Amino acid sequence: MALQSHIEKILWPEDQISARISEVGAQITDEFRAISPPPVVVGVATGAFLFLADLVRKIDLPISVDFVRAESYGSGTESNGAPTISCDLKVDVKNRHVIVVEDIVDTGHTLSCIIADLTSKGASSVSVCTFLDKPARRKVHFQLVGEGKFYRCFECPNYFVVGYGMDFNELYRNLPYVGVLKPEHY
Repeated sequence: MALQSHIEKILWPEDQISARISEVGAQITDEFRAISPPPVVVGVATGAFLFLADLVRKIDLPISVDFVRAESYGSGTESNGAPTISCDLKVDVKNRHVIVVEDIVDTGHTLSCIIADLTSKGASSVSVCTFLDKPARRKVHFQLVGEGKFYRCFECPNYFVVGYGMDFNELYRNLPYVGVLKPEHY
């Protein structure tokens, strides 16, 4: 059974994703070039792993990279509003600029919790770089910290999307594009 047959439509193909990530990586490089020490990039596993890998290769700075784990969907298609966060960083973020890299900002609950945790660890600023942004579903309006900025690759319509690291029940992460999952598959 080909995964492609589970997709209703493709929203962003591989070449469009690559071009946009190059633009965002260049923007981050330009805006953080004069900041010392360089920022710490914190990826939100597991959904952001492909985006994070592609993005950091486009940031021309000597950055540190670390990961947090967050889960708010379980095996469903709606955020449960109470994310589970594991924020045991190996890199010390005290007095550092942090860029949180997310696959998708939906309700804002997960991001709000991660920002609060990084702030409690002494980050001097917290920026967010998300692959997809769904502002229509926002329930929590998170606050960036310090001189934090918000970067996004694409604004996502209110569809349940998979691919390019994003999953349903741990499937579809390996698709090289972002597509809308057919309802009969969730």
